[in-house]
Amino acid sequence: MRVALFVTCFNDTLFPATGRAVVTLLERLGCRVDFPPDQTCCGQMHVNTGYGGDCLPLVRRFTDVFAGYDAVVSPSGSCAALVRDHHARIAEAAGDPRLAAAVRERTPVYELSEFLVDVLGVEDVGAFFPHRVTYHPTCHSLRMLHVGDKPLRLLRAVRGIDLVELPAAEQCCGFGGTFALKNADTSLAMCADKVRHVRDTGAEVLCAGDNSCLTHLGGMLSRLRTGVRTLHLAEILAATEESPPAPAPPPRSGRRVSARGKAGRA
Repeated sequence: MRVALFVTCFNDTLFPATGRAVVTLLERLGCRVDFPPDQTCCGQMHVNTGYGGDCLPLVRRFTDVFAGYDAVVSPSGSCAALVRDHHARIAEAAGDPRLAAAVRERTPVYELSEFLVDVLGVEDVGAFFPHRVTYHPTCHSLRMLHVGDKPLRLLRAVRGIDLVELPAAEQCCGFGGTFALKNADTSLAMCADKVRHVRDTGAEVLCAGDNSCLTHLGGMLSRLRTGVRTLHLAEILAATEESPPAPAPPPRSGRRVSARGKAGRA
């Protein structure tokens, strides 16, 4: 199967290890993986801030760049949901029925866990990760893509893992893209609730299918000096005895926030 990696601009810029993990994993499962170098932003930032019409060129570019593949796979539930749920509607709203039809007929786009379970039909991907892990289901993957328990089924099949249930798992972490900037107090309160639940599990690693949410949660986990590492689902599934994920970077000095919310010098 010829698969294209839609890595997303967030991962490409800040988390290249996630994209590499997807390639490693899919190639291990027998896929031929290409990375179309002309891919750009899918337009999520435009849509989320009310400028959906301005991302019409991005819809057209995405449709052209990812033509001719058997499947497009992304390590981001939020971007996969945007592409599947909004692109055709953006083209229709702009009065371009030909593009809208092309979008509806183009190569299907899958979030990683969907592709592994629904398309390849595998749950045991040959991974080894001997750590205590808890999983946060991100909002777009849960509510828009309806991936259900597919990520958990994949994690349960990982050898050596100690997978623990996250209390109130379906609650939003408070990131929501620009929501975290425009409603910072509410976002931080939601993040604090989620972090408290993560700490209650005693997990070494917090896993999710979106690095955007992991960045939000990881910031607070780091500032509280919890010792909990955040890691994308793809990096756990790509890990083996011979090739474990890269070690977590050492904590950086600077200001920290105590459990009571008071800032101090690290």
